[in-house]
Amino acid sequence: MKDFGRVAVLFGGNSAEREVSLRSGNAILSALLRQGVNAIAIDPKVDDLVDLQKKSIDRVFIALHGRGGEDGTIQGFLTTLNIPFTGSDVMSSAIAMDKSKTKQIWQSVNLPTADYQIIIKDDFDQRQAKDILASLSGKAIVKPVNEGSSIGVAKVENAEQLIDALSNAFKFDNKVLLEAWITGQEYTVSMLNGKVLPAIRMQTNHTFYDYAAKYQSGDTEYYCPCGLEQSALTVLNELSEKAFEAIGCSGWGRIDAMLDQTGNWYLLEVNTVPGMTETSLVPKAAKQAGYDFDQLVLQILKQTL
Repeated sequence: MKDFGRVAVLFGGNSAEREVSLRSGNAILSALLRQGVNAIAIDPKVDDLVDLQKKSIDRVFIALHGRGGEDGTIQGFLTTLNIPFTGSDVMSSAIAMDKSKTKQIWQSVNLPTADYQIIIKDDFDQRQAKDILASLSGKAIVKPVNEGSSIGVAKVENAEQLIDALSNAFKFDNKVLLEAWITGQEYTVSMLNGKVLPAIRMQTNHTFYDYAAKYQSGDTEYYCPCGLEQSALTVLNELSEKAFEAIGCSGWGRIDAMLDQTGNWYLLEVNTVPGMTETSLVPKAAKQAGYDFDQLVLQILKQTL
């Protein structure tokens, strides 16, 4: 543990995912302290990041979700200070945070992703809503391009719903991803130090795996092992590895995907700083692979050595 030196756990921050980040960061900090690591908490909302060097920080565990923590900003700052940090580098973090850029890269290397349109706030004309929805087979999901944890996400089935959903999504981002609705089962694959962890299937009574289903609902079900036949699981794991590599991600992360009713896979997004709360997916996958939470945290931190 002495090899780690003094570790700063960055969590909280100013993004819309602050509350989730606080839960993730506190869990990570507690795990490091239990294992005898010299770790301290730093919240960019209240602490001055310029003091990282003054505090003799040797490495950083990034537990900031969303903007400022997952979009390359903090990665660039730490790179400038020459302080090692967990997770992906500046460029891959920035690309992964932008759902539209992620999809464009995946398409360029022939990875499967749903049909979509990008809607810019200043360019959107409500009179176009019906035609836009029709171009996506009449049913879609609205996602702010640079938000996570399903914040601002909504399912729409008519022009009125689309207008309302876009109005809400524009509160979080000026650029919104409108993606064709996929009816099927949702899976997630976690990546850890170049290895694929056991896939998880999520099942919820909600319309989709939204913020409430992720962090508030007690009835969301998680299946790990996920129940796929080996051939389908192999395809999912290979797609996830290729998707992770295409964005240039490294260290750890999570790929979300869906399997439609006809057996086709669709990649949804990549998370470069996944949640580490009591209901989060990476710890569930790691447990199935034989890592308890403390061991998982140390495995992630080892990336900085």
